[in-house]
Amino acid sequence: MLIIDSKDCENIDKALKKYKKKFEKSRTLLQLRERQAFTKPSVRRRTQVLKAVYKQQLATGKFD
Repeated sequence: MLIIDSKDCENIDKALKKYKKKFEKSRTLLQLRERQAFTKPSVRRRTQVLKAVYKQQLATGKFD
């Protein structure tokens, strides 16, 4: 549960903005989307390897 410390005189828009930032940093929405469908560990591992290869190619400049 996210708790936002706000002062009584603080604008509701500022409090909402703080809440949105905290919500995005906690990554709860990403976790919910991951849990909607089961992915096999081998598929998860394969996607991690492909992402790592892609990042490595970008870093070395070999990616066309």
